[in-house]
Amino acid sequence: MTLDMRPMLRGEVTSLALDYRLTPMEIYGVRFTDDLHAVGEVTDNAGYMRLTLRISVPYVAECARCLDEVEGEFEELFERTVVTRGAVDEDKLEESVDEYAVLDENGMLDVDDEIVETMTLLFPKKILCGEDCPGLCPRCGKPKREGDCGCPEKEIDPRLAVLKKLLDNSEK
Repeated sequence: MTLDMRPMLRGEVTSLALDYRLTPMEIYGVRFTDDLHAVGEVTDNAGYMRLTLRISVPYVAECARCLDEVEGEFEELFERTVVTRGAVDEDKLEESVDEYAVLDENGMLDVDDEIVETMTLLFPKKILCGEDCPGLCPRCGKPKREGDCGCPEKEIDPRLAVLKKLLDNSEK
């Protein structure tokens, strides 16, 4: 969504409400089951413009440990100071990329860019079905929460198996 900020820049309004949906792109192999919902506003307080948005989107992903399907909802509140191009030094913009939203030369604000950037930075890289998820047996692949699979706990390094045979023979 591109927001026309010219009425606010001219002082005709002091706030602009936002309530819209955006179809998100897949991130880290996560499938989004519905559109992202963004609700918020841009407020002007004596020339200090502030974008405040709450975003939420339901998703389905695989648990990073046991590969079970996990359903969840990503929610985030973010705020940006809205500035015109040239109002803030380019070095400061690069330094504080997550603090500013920059208007284009026509007084338009691309809110979608801000949302996509926030999701990319803040969406969890690994999703778990639970903090205590034990994962899978590295040998047979059986989920550990289903009980013991019978695989040996410790695996002998095959390069050292010859030494174990020598030790076993010397003990006899």
